[in-house]
Amino acid sequence: MSIENKVSAECDTQNTANNAIALVIAPNEKDLGEFVVRRTLPSAKRKLVGPWIFFDHFGPTTFPAGSGVNVRPHPHINLATVSYLFEGEILHRDSLGSYATINPGDINLMVAGKGIVHSEREREDVNKSEHKLHGLQLWLALPEKDEEIDPAFYHYPANTIPVTYVNGVAVRILMGSAYGLTSPVLTYASTLYVEAFMTSGQTLEMPEAQERAIYVVQGSLTVAGSHIVEHSMVVLSPDTLVSIEASTDTRLAIIGGENVGKRYVEWNFISSRKARIEQAKQDWREGKFAKVEGDEEEFIPY
Repeated sequence: MSIENKVSAECDTQNTANNAIALVIAPNEKDLGEFVVRRTLPSAKRKLVGPWIFFDHFGPTTFPAGSGVNVRPHPHINLATVSYLFEGEILHRDSLGSYATINPGDINLMVAGKGIVHSEREREDVNKSEHKLHGLQLWLALPEKDEEIDPAFYHYPANTIPVTYVNGVAVRILMGSAYGLTSPVLTYASTLYVEAFMTSGQTLEMPEAQERAIYVVQGSLTVAGSHIVEHSMVVLSPDTLVSIEASTDTRLAIIGGENVGKRYVEWNFISSRKARIEQAKQDWREGKFAKVEGDEEEFIPY
């Protein structure tokens, strides 16, 4: 049985017998030739968890010399991207003039607001030798009152992200507040984003939030008595006290926060208004977005 079929079968059982689990989502895997991306949000059954509307897991992969990440300039509106690496490095450039490398443990927060363009590539000295990449990229839907704010870019080095131990489990508070600590990363809605490393047999109580989900990056978990396999996302029922147990050594991400309402998604655009997406599509076709400084020649067409 494939992972996707296994998770789906488990989901049917869990939805009828386990009130703590609202849904289990199997990723939609996309082979990009040089590496695989697994997307769990948005899915057919669930568009958002709190303000999170996009959840991609890429790698782990090893690139030979001369190969690697090479994402040409492309636009966004009405959202914020959050990039986080476990291994490797990505070079970020954008139309504000930002130039930053993201390394393991750092948080790159790019606020698109009324519109931004960025590229994701690699530094030459990284690309010219064999290198690895493994990480997550998530998108946040901005609250309606903030959808058209000025674009901005924020880089938070790994040593600024709070770390603690909860019942022996190593935990990093990437965004929001949990386990008595608060991340310095800027938020617009109530937002939860936590990374945890669990050894086999360790247990961890989930932090509180209006909506919550757990993604298994590596390993496997028992959640409220149900076995959850690697690369699957468990959406928890509201107002439930949930403790998880690692079946093997496990790395996981916990996401959540407040419900920000319905959003429309098309290509790289999200918004609470369909008309706004249509305008962004037209603006991109007509070259009305600003260029990425230092990366002006190429772009991804709509």
